Amino acid sequence: MKDNFSHNSGAYAQFRPAYPKEVFTFLKTILTGNKRVWDCATGTGQVAGKLAGLFDEVYATDLSENQLKNAVSHPKILYSQQIAEQTNFPDQYFDCITVGQAVHWFDFEKFYAEAKRVLKPKGVIVILGYGNCEIDKAEIQQTVTKLYAETLSDYWDPERRYIDEGYQTIPFPFAEVPHPEFTIKHTWSRDQLLGYLNTWSAVKHYKDKHQINPVDLLLPELPDFETTEISFPILLRIGK
Repeated sequence: MKDNFSHNSGAYAQFRPAYPKEVFTFLKTILTGNKRVWDCATGTGQVAGKLAGLFDEVYATDLSENQLKNAVSHPKILYSQQIAEQTNFPDQYFDCITVGQAVHWFDFEKFYAEAKRVLKPKGVIVILGYGNCEIDKAEIQQTVTKLYAETLSDYWDPERRYIDEGYQTIPFPFAEVPHPEFTIKHTWSRDQLLGYLNTWSAVKHYKDKHQINPVDLLLPELPDFETTEISFPILLRIGK
């Protein structure tokens, strides 16, 4: 599994979009147990914090020590530094496994083998993610799309294609559970949008090569605005 985010954990915690409560309300309806959940590649604990309202115990893991240092604190959440493909958890331990915006970085075969080992026979696995932002102001959308598709076109990791393909092309060796469509919706200021753009892994790759922040290059083209409505389509695969 790659680690593209340790360098920027504080910004990641502050500026990444949050999954709406409707996702977790639906998850509650399909669970076969609510004792333990494993939130794999938890990052700063965004999903883990929501899961604490559904489960007695939340085990949240990440390969990045720096991400875990910036994670949300909750008495039900036990954090540990572990890779997705090999953990110290017992067999058939979890009622549910969740992965938020990370499965595309994994070694699929090894991770799914580990997931099947630690998941209870009737357990649920939930693969979450979100696609590219959709902005209600056309000029802003055009500028952000140019950054994503032109300036950074050669700087995205190959795994990014799984996001662009809506997680429909990832391997998923489980019995699929149907679900509604969900959307993340936020009202963001200009600074919040720029903060989010600066968390992109391709921005880091561009800066590493050119010693220039590509987000700064778009500033002359980005209109001034106080707030704008932004939405992200939620990518979701659920299996048993």
